[in-house]
Amino acid sequence: MARNTLPTISSGEGGLNRYLEEIRRFPMLEPQQEYMLAKRYNEHQDTSAAHELVTSHLRLVAKIAMGYRGYGLPIGEVISEGNVGLMQAVKKFDPERGFRLATYAMWWIKASIQEYVLRSWSLVKMGTTANQKRLFFNLRKLKGKIQALEEGDLRPEQVAEIATKLNVSEEEVISMNRRLSGDASLNAPIKAAEGESGQWQDWLVDDSEDQETMLIQQDELEDRRNMLASAMDVLNDREKRIFKARRLSEDPLTLEELSGEFGISRERVRQIEVRAFEKVQEAVRKQAHDRSKSLQTVAD
Repeated sequence: MARNTLPTISSGEGGLNRYLEEIRRFPMLEPQQEYMLAKRYNEHQDTSAAHELVTSHLRLVAKIAMGYRGYGLPIGEVISEGNVGLMQAVKKFDPERGFRLATYAMWWIKASIQEYVLRSWSLVKMGTTANQKRLFFNLRKLKGKIQALEEGDLRPEQVAEIATKLNVSEEEVISMNRRLSGDASLNAPIKAAEGESGQWQDWLVDDSEDQETMLIQQDELEDRRNMLASAMDVLNDREKRIFKARRLSEDPLTLEELSGEFGISRERVRQIEVRAFEKVQEAVRKQAHDRSKSLQTVAD
C-alpha cells in the first residue's frame, strides 16, 4: 500500500475542504466487509485490502486531527501523521477480537499525532523547563476541571490556581494559554464545492460503537501502563521516587519536601527530576520507534 496513493492536502482552508470532499467519496464498510478485508490482509498480505481499509477510515483520521488544530501546526501535516497511525493500526488489527477497526485505530491515530505535536513543539515552541513542559501537556485538563475551556484569556484567579498547581509563574500560564487557544469547533460552518454548505461535523464520521470504545480504552490504558512501567526500569530508586512524586502524582510534592526527604538541595532534586524525565522519554521513544519500524512494509 503506497502512501502516495492516498489523497493529499494542499495549503489553505480551500485545500482542506477539497481533501474532505475527496475522502467522502470512499465508501464506509459494513462489518462483514471490514472483517473479510482484514482477514485477507492478515492471511495473504493483500495490499489492496489494506488500502481499502485505510481509505474507508480517512474521515475518522480527519475528525481526530481537527482536535489538534489549536497547537498551531499545519493541519495537512497533522492529518498525514494521523494517516500513518491508521496504516499501522490496519497492519496490527485482529478482526477476531470482535470489535471494529475504528475503535482499535483511534489509539494509533492519536498516538501518531501526539508524537508529531511533541516533536514539533519541543523543537520550536514549547518551553524548555520541566515545569513548562508539564504546563503544556496539562493546561487543557486543568482548564476543564475549573470549567474554563470555552474562555479566551483566563481570569486572574484561574491563572493563579493553575500556576500554583503546576509550579510555574502566572505569566507562563497566560502565555501558554494564548499559544494553545484557537481550537476550531466542529460546529464551525464551511462551504464546499458546488454550493454545498454545512458544519465540520457533517463532513466527518465517527463510526465507533460505545461497547467497542470501552474495550479499546481498556487496552489502551493497559498498553500505556506497561510502556511507562517498562520505561521506568531505566531509573534508579531515587530517580524513580522523585519522578513519581513530581510527575505521576495527582498532588505533586514540592522540591522543598523532596529536598528534606533525601537530604539534598532543591536544585539537586530539580536536576534529578529533569534527568529522570529525559531518561523515561528516551525509553518511551525507543519503544515507540521499535513499534513503528514494521509500518514501512505497509506504507511503502
